[in-house]
Amino acid sequence: MPIQLIETKRLYRQISDQLRSLISAGEFPSGSRLPSERDLSLQLGVSRPSLREALIALEVEGYIEVRMGSGIYVCEPPSPNERGFDLSSEEGPLELIRARAMLEGEVAAAAAKHGRKPQFDAVEQAIEQMETDARAGVTPIEADCLFHVRVAEATGNSVLVGMVKRLFELRLGPLFDQLHSHFDTPEVWAQAIVEHRDVLKALRAKKPAQAKAAMQRHMDISYKRLTSSVLAAPKRAARTGTGKGKSSAGRT
Repeated sequence: MPIQLIETKRLYRQISDQLRSLISAGEFPSGSRLPSERDLSLQLGVSRPSLREALIALEVEGYIEVRMGSGIYVCEPPSPNERGFDLSSEEGPLELIRARAMLEGEVAAAAAKHGRKPQFDAVEQAIEQMETDARAGVTPIEADCLFHVRVAEATGNSVLVGMVKRLFELRLGPLFDQLHSHFDTPEVWAQAIVEHRDVLKALRAKKPAQAKAAMQRHMDISYKRLTSSVLAAPKRAARTGTGKGKSSAGRT
């Protein structure tokens, strides 16, 4: 028997696999409400943020339904043809945000040190495009991506530009989209724009430490929002039918 590669499963996948098995075995019958997040996290011996990632994965796959203000309910297990997206290769949203905070904090510091006025002007143009999209009721995901890429471009390092772009693209999958959708509101985007302008202010002032702190604060705010209970999330914002509005919600 040939030796096979041992793959370490992401924690949220281990949790969702166990819950899926319990649902399939009838431990949580269709139509029943799951125990509270607190009770489930204690029973499974995991943190609430990791549990929430697992619950979002099960929601994407069609095993549960999140009902705001009521609870999380078990759905009829989907047939193989009815199952949602394959999430086996999806990165965990919370790990991704932490990785981006580490990388993009340093990127912002380098941009403040090495960037020039035309590059900072390009960063501001991306922010202005976010404002224009938001006023039009369009989820400004493309302009959001452009902001982070242009900050990286101000470093003059093409490798960093590619890394920032790649990490941003990882958040456009179904797991991220579902998680962000619970928290996506016009107010969230308005706050994101304010945070982006804080970064720009530090860039123009040529203050690397301030730029790093502003970028990391931007990511930390998003992390805290996404680790709050989905049952306490604000009502999902209305979508537009445009291409810009169909991708991952939320922000950063």
